[in-house]
Amino acid sequence: ILTARLRRACPINSRQRGFIAAPGCAENLKLLQMLIRYVKKDHKSLGVVFVDLAKAFDSVQHHLIFQVLRQKGVNSHVIDIIAEMYNNSTT
Repeated sequence: ILTARLRRACPINSRQRGFIAAPGCAENLKLLQMLIRYVKKDHKSLGVVFVDLAKAFDSVQHHLIFQVLRQKGVNSHVIDIIAEMYNNSTT
């Protein structure tokens, strides 16, 4: 229920590949291979950037997450449930 409500309020960009239910690495590798073939064939240049966001979520202050959820119109009861999960969690 929480996930469904959050998806409506905060839709995920269709180009996102990490942390979602998707084919994953195989699809990304096929896309990269296709791009490499294209640029080689047409003698173009290609720049590729891989960003590692390890521990990125740990660095976000929780109150800012809740603030954005409020701005997105997420029901306060849903935000309270999420906040309670954070209050009772440890790393």
